[in-house]
Parts: sequence; C-alpha cells; structure tokens
Amino acid sequence: MAKYSESAGKDVERALKRRKAGKLTSGKGGKGGTVKSRKQAIAIGLSEARARGKKVPKRKTAKRKR
Repeated sequence: MAKYSESAGKDVERALKRRKAGKLTSGKGGKGGTVKSRKQAIAIGLSEARARGKKVPKRKTAKRKR
C-alpha cells in the first residue's frame, strides 16, 4: 500500500516548479522570503497536500530532550 497518494506527489511537483520559478515563498500568508532549499519546497508541497485532505502521512514531531 502506498504511503502517499499520486495527487499528493503532483502537489509536491507543483511546489518544486514554483520554487524554480522563484515564486514559492515561506511563512504565513507568503510574507517570508523566497524559498531556496529543495527540501523546504518539498515540505511546503506536502503541507499543501495535507491541507487539501490528500493521503499523506502525519508530520514527524521532534523528540524532546530531557
């Protein structure tokens, strides 16, 4: 069984293309700077897919140090 839906992959592709064109911005409401990192662009694409209710695994949360 696939972890990600096919349409979620297309959302990531679109985010990568927007990054390459210099139109992908980070932060709430796009007020941050333009995204330079490929990893950040993928994360944004997955986040957008999650918001649209597509099949994407939950975010991994950082483990707290004690």
